[in-house]
Amino acid sequence: MAGTITIKLVFSGGLELLFGNERNQSVLIPPLVPSDNSTHSSPLKAADLEYLIYHLRDHLLKERPELFMENGTIRPGILVLINNTDWELEGEGSYQLCNNDEIVFISTLHGG
Repeated sequence: MAGTITIKLVFSGGLELLFGNERNQSVLIPPLVPSDNSTHSSPLKAADLEYLIYHLRDHLLKERPELFMENGTIRPGILVLINNTDWELEGEGSYQLCNNDEIVFISTLHGG
């Protein structure tokens, strides 16, 4: 589809259970998104990881959003990799997404 960015997603460490038991997924998102991460009309910004997180919560997450997001970002205990690099080195939520980026979410928290 023209005018979209393809993002490859990987969920592991138990997170795949929240996303319909699908470990590998992909999403299409627009290159420009509302600056407030909503679907409402607001000024546009380049699609970033913060937008993707909200998009995943609103469109792919099947259950228990509190296990994925907390206070408007990824919950502590979830490692996020952008093209195999820790998201903290890439600007976290402000990282501007590029076509065919791979975003990996790994839960480091395990019940016992």
